[in-house]
Amino acid sequence: MKHFKTLSSFLNYIELPPPEHPMLSVFSTKGEGFLPCPKESSPPITNDCYSISLKKIIKGDLNYGRTNYDFTNGVLIFIAPRQVLQWDNSVIYEQKGFSLNFHEDFLKGTELAQQIKKYSFFSYSVNEALHLSPREEKQIESIVENINIEYLNNPDEFSKEIIISQLSTLLKYAKRFYERQFLNRKELSNNLLEQFNQQLSKYFNSGQLQEKGIPSIEQIADQLSVSQRYLSDTLKKESGKTSTEHLQLYLIDEAKNVLLNPGKTISEVAYELGFEYPPYFSRLFKKKEGISPKEYRKKHKMN
Repeated sequence: MKHFKTLSSFLNYIELPPPEHPMLSVFSTKGEGFLPCPKESSPPITNDCYSISLKKIIKGDLNYGRTNYDFTNGVLIFIAPRQVLQWDNSVIYEQKGFSLNFHEDFLKGTELAQQIKKYSFFSYSVNEALHLSPREEKQIESIVENINIEYLNNPDEFSKEIIISQLSTLLKYAKRFYERQFLNRKELSNNLLEQFNQQLSKYFNSGQLQEKGIPSIEQIADQLSVSQRYLSDTLKKESGKTSTEHLQLYLIDEAKNVLLNPGKTISEVAYELGFEYPPYFSRLFKKKEGISPKEYRKKHKMN
């Protein structure tokens, strides 16, 4: 797999114009113009850059990997350094919007260097992009226009600070708009929680628990065709609990049933539920239920 350490080498590979700044590039459309099209296709590649793109497909379809996505309305896509990129282009397309790319070293020495790692949407898949309303689109585009002005101006001692400030503002708005998207898609969120529990039930009933242990969130997310971060963020917004917490609750519910078998020790119950270390199971059970597995069993016998 090819890896590109510099922004220039990456843009050169995808056949886009070279950047005005060695660590920052801005492509933006106005009026009748269109964004420059990258090369038609590429095998998996990685690079050391962040990418924020607003895509509005005017003509044709844009394919990422084997999947075709609806970009007829403006959507915002975030890509983090070393994220695997691969795309196919089956037809010619024209797109408006903007493409903002910057090397991770561009943020060094700034507060944003640490803050940007907290924005989980950089780990979302392309099909989990942020769908913007016309008003939101204008807000984001106005921020990028401010960045573009600084990008095209002769740099001075204030240039980078202004650009970093605008980038920080853009990400905060994106976080706000994603919160809105989660709220507006409650039906999708509910379906995702239902599918999450169905996947767990299927896993437990298949006997894989004893053979392979407790499934990881990444495994479950793969089965649901969503990214791990998007799954957790969606469930958190809808239910107040992360995907890990939902998995733990499911395990505890299963444990309650198994604990009713007096012929099994607490350790045997833990191993049956896929826990490698019985003490961890006991701690988790007490944390969630307020009493130990032994106390739960005793209490049930008394009732």
